[in-house]
Amino acid sequence: MARIRKIEIRNFRSIQVLNWIPSEGINCLIGPGDSGKTTILDAIDLCLGARRNISFGDTDFFNLDVTRPIGITLTLGALPDQLKNLESYGDFLCAFDATTGSVEEEPRHGFETVLVLNLTVSGDLEPTWSLVSRRAQQQGIERSINWKDRISISPARLGNYTHSHLSWTRGSVLNRLSDERANLGPELARAAREARANFGNQADAQFTDALQTVTNTAASLGIPIGGNAKALLDAHSVSIGDGAITLHSENGIPLRSLGTGSTKLLVAGLQRAAANSASIILVDELEHGLEPHRLIRLLGSLGAKETTSPLQVFMTTHSPVAVRELNGKQVFVVRTIAEGHQVLRVGTEDDVQSTIRLDPEAFLARTVIVCEGASEVGFVRGLDEYYVTQGHPSLWAKGIAYVNVGGGNPDKCYARGNALLSLGYRVMVLVDNDKPATQEIINRYVGAGGHHITWRENRALEDELFLSMDDKSVQSLLQYAIELVGEELVNNHILSKSTGEATLESVFAEANLVGFTNEARTLLGKASRVGKNGNSGWFKSVGKFEGVARDIVGPNLQNADPAFQALVMDLLGWAHAT
Repeated sequence: MARIRKIEIRNFRSIQVLNWIPSEGINCLIGPGDSGKTTILDAIDLCLGARRNISFGDTDFFNLDVTRPIGITLTLGALPDQLKNLESYGDFLCAFDATTGSVEEEPRHGFETVLVLNLTVSGDLEPTWSLVSRRAQQQGIERSINWKDRISISPARLGNYTHSHLSWTRGSVLNRLSDERANLGPELARAAREARANFGNQADAQFTDALQTVTNTAASLGIPIGGNAKALLDAHSVSIGDGAITLHSENGIPLRSLGTGSTKLLVAGLQRAAANSASIILVDELEHGLEPHRLIRLLGSLGAKETTSPLQVFMTTHSPVAVRELNGKQVFVVRTIAEGHQVLRVGTEDDVQSTIRLDPEAFLARTVIVCEGASEVGFVRGLDEYYVTQGHPSLWAKGIAYVNVGGGNPDKCYARGNALLSLGYRVMVLVDNDKPATQEIINRYVGAGGHHITWRENRALEDELFLSMDDKSVQSLLQYAIELVGEELVNNHILSKSTGEATLESVFAEANLVGFTNEARTLLGKASRVGKNGNSGWFKSVGKFEGVARDIVGPNLQNADPAFQALVMDLLGWAHAT
């Protein structure tokens, strides 16, 4: 059944210019609020939908400029036979080059035969639909897709009007499941007459006094009413059409009374069953009304896990659950650029796909901080928590998300950062400096506009803390480590890294006399990173480092080494400059 091969939008709502070649199957649009995701779905619906009465207003024009017409153009491929009918559409059939996205005037071998449908709205607010063909224009031929064919290919939309698909109304998915049609005209008319009569039999007894007054008054005024007045249902009010035939449960409960999520799931399943006759579906706010497990089921019903999707789906979401369940070929980021709007396919590169699986929230943010490991994630989150208590806005409110690369080679952090930069995200990389990244990949990342912060030479985050914070803070770090992993393990790590020359007790004793020396601080930094029996150091988790940053580093940062303060202020300053 029909598929949309190309979407072109001009001067519609927030979109001045957009040219996009969508996927054959799932097209999940993500991006910050007001980026134009829903506008794209509305454009498809307005251009291709089967609705006779559509009203436009000045607010539908880009920047309210009604002198620049709205233009929505859809190139339609995989045409059903009726849309290839030469008598009806021969002058409008064109060829589509999928490699370039260009449309040629004449159908030709090796190219897909398509129709190009345009919706134009000028300042008079009157919409005009027409098929686009230069050769037809030269012959003075104008036409659009006829109503019957438009109904057959119009997209189904799951949203505010989903319940309409649970009755046999014109254009509903139930009418697309088979060629069967109810021929109930006489039966419906008879049912309406019986309802009027039955009501009248009961109403006469209830309205006896009023009916007698009407009868007497009419007689006194010479108004012929044929005897006694009766109370019946208005014949015009009791007309029953096909739209009154709706789905019910076995117990007679209308399925329209199902919840939002259940209705969405059911209609999506029915739409798939009817894919041979209608295969385009629009879903705004995919997750609305659905728990995570039912959201996953909905995606499966729409064909998200199938090699060849039975439906072409255009949907929007702000759910990390939905993003995680999709692959990079199915996810598209909507961006506003100087030339208008663009829709970027996320792609399936290793760095992108792993982020989709592990940190899908990043794709729903405006700004991303790529962290070498859990320690860095916890450190930034903890600092943020502290400064929120001091009256500063939260980084969450700034639309910032974190990506945990999982440690190892710092080059992975810059590769991940480059992948996100290419999709239009604002990105910072935060890495240790005990194993420096390759300079070439750093240069490529910075050249693409990325920001990065590394600790000072040969230092990991723990080294930087123990070497930069004041004595009081170092004492607090040690006490916190003891609370987290126990005094024995802390002591063992100190013994190990000092080759038996120092203990926890000796470190404390020396600090009481002369403070924490540079040698002791260096030793503690190394000891805090030792892993044993599956443990990964004293603080190495998001939650533990949140506590370090929130309760120790933040409150005492003003007493820390100025160079370390500068790095932290650079980090926070960049993050808050969104």
